[in-house]
Amino acid sequence: MALHKVGMRPEASEERRRLSINPFYGEADPLGSMVLAPPQHRLPDGPMAPSAAYQFVHDELMLDGNSRLNLATFVTTWMEPEAGRLMAECRDKNMIDKDEYPRTAELERRCVAMLADLWHAPDPEATVGCSTTGSSEACMLAGMALKRRWAHRNRDRYPGAGARPNLVMGVNVQVCWDKFCNFWEVEPRLVPMEGDRYHLDPQAAADLCDENTIGVVAVLGSTFDGSYEPVQEVCSALDALQERTGLDIPVHVDGASGAMVAPFLDEDLAWDFRLPRVASINTSGHKYGLVYPGVGWALWRSPDNLPDELVFRVNYLGGDMPTFALNFSRPGAQVVAQYYTFIRLGRDGYRAVQQTARDVARTLAEKIDCLGDFRLLTRGDQLPVFAVTTNPEIRNFDVFDVARRLRESGWLVPAYTFPPNREDLSVLRFVCRNGFSADLAELLVEDLQRALPELRAQSAPQSKDKAAATGFHH
Repeated sequence: MALHKVGMRPEASEERRRLSINPFYGEADPLGSMVLAPPQHRLPDGPMAPSAAYQFVHDELMLDGNSRLNLATFVTTWMEPEAGRLMAECRDKNMIDKDEYPRTAELERRCVAMLADLWHAPDPEATVGCSTTGSSEACMLAGMALKRRWAHRNRDRYPGAGARPNLVMGVNVQVCWDKFCNFWEVEPRLVPMEGDRYHLDPQAAADLCDENTIGVVAVLGSTFDGSYEPVQEVCSALDALQERTGLDIPVHVDGASGAMVAPFLDEDLAWDFRLPRVASINTSGHKYGLVYPGVGWALWRSPDNLPDELVFRVNYLGGDMPTFALNFSRPGAQVVAQYYTFIRLGRDGYRAVQQTARDVARTLAEKIDCLGDFRLLTRGDQLPVFAVTTNPEIRNFDVFDVARRLRESGWLVPAYTFPPNREDLSVLRFVCRNGFSADLAELLVEDLQRALPELRAQSAPQSKDKAAATGFHH
């Protein structure tokens, strides 16, 4: 039996004793926490009790809208408790530190492989990809790869010989593409909306291409109305362009939402790596990938589509780690949650979830159509998203009035004006996500029906400044 001697170790110095405890464990001024609120725009002079700090922040956040009733956002607002626990267990793991967290890195690799298989990559083992903080970062990375490949092909003209790269896309693209063109000095060539066409026209896109075009962006699920852009037709138009001119223009598919819907509900739709001209695809894991924000994915058909000089290798965290990202440190929690959701649902589970969302969207669209005051632009039969405008004979109110009245009941439904050449068109958009059930949709219709009599009784729409009234933020 061990013999223990007491008092043999020297007493710790005052400095060591001070450093032996996390300062967070110290007691705050109990009276101050009871009677004094901290300043809002400078650091307080001293600490407060954690329970008081929590309550102070918690109470202010109660004024936020209810995320489950937010039909403006595409972002996931509900996950299972098990997913939440996994995320809590991994929120302190730095995703970039693959040497210290090799299993988290392995789950990321598996997710890339699963997506490559889901999107019909010709050789899933050769497909390269990475996780990102969301589709915006993924789009930036894809755009950088397109520009660098174009620069390689035109090294005799760029830079210095007056060649300016351009990117062709519909005016309906998400704002991240405008940012990309601004940040990386690329000319945006935008195909405007025309008539009842609210997204990219294949021939118009091909007509805008020239020797300085780095690529064409096709959106699988426009944020404006939920419709798929005709990716296959865009590729066909570019095939014809190459036959006529020799120009070989790659396509990037911005599948922020649709890339996690179409594979399960529209399996025969060719939009992905089955089309040889598609060089890269992105998606948002935190949208219809069914994960809390923020995680996205970017995949390239093969290593040839991602120039090697864009990939950095660092070893100061331990090991040699290739990385292609705009961000560096970020939590591994969302990547782990994506892997959890993939193995939790499988193909059949994703199909059931996305079909339910589409069914709810279509039913809700039909019920709103039956009210008689609105005209449907889309019906939720592609993305579980649809847009409506008021009928031409409605003069008493507009979509901005409707959005304000619905907000009084807790519903966040964005109203906004379309871009060129349909600035005359203002719409409401309804995004139906997992967790927005048929019961909630019925409650929304009931609240809309209650609001309509007063809206119809107005003498005129109440919105003076449509730009200021809009609630649309992609």
